[in-house]
Order: sequence, then C-alpha cells, then structure tokens
Amino acid sequence: MNRPVPRRTAVLYAISASCAAIGALLWVRGRTGSPPRVYGSFLAADGYTSSAWRVWSPAVPEERLGLYLIAAGLVLAVAARLFSVRRD
Repeated sequence: MNRPVPRRTAVLYAISASCAAIGALLWVRGRTGSPPRVYGSFLAADGYTSSAWRVWSPAVPEERLGLYLIAAGLVLAVAARLFSVRRD
C-alpha cells in the first residue's frame, strides 16, 4: 500500500522543480545573447529592448548560474527521493 507523500518531500520537489526551471531559463537567456537581426529595412531590435539588469554578479555569467541552479535542482530532487524512501 502506498502512503501519501509527506509534506516535506512535496516541498523539496517543488523547490527542486523551481530551481531547475529558473536555471533553464537563465541558461537559455545566457546562450541567446546575440545581436539583433536586420530584416530588410526593419531592425528587429526596434520592438525589443534587451535588459541590462544583471541577475547575479558580473563575475558569474547567467549561463553558468543557470547550470548551477539546474544542478541544485537535481541534487534537491535526489535528496527528496532519498528522504521519501528512508521514511517508508
């Protein structure tokens, strides 16, 4: 018989998923830092202005921070799994 997942395990899984999702978004943002494209006489950057806002320190690029958050999400997911298995 399966017992319901403890509340702590569910919270750890939620934090893990959030870290991984934010990390993936930061990783993609760091990888797509390309200059705007020109389509004929229309500059694609006219409708989009990139943000100069830094998510982290200038010493750590967003791409690397994204990878760190993905790794943290995976570690938390493994920890939540081990925690739930140990409680059974």
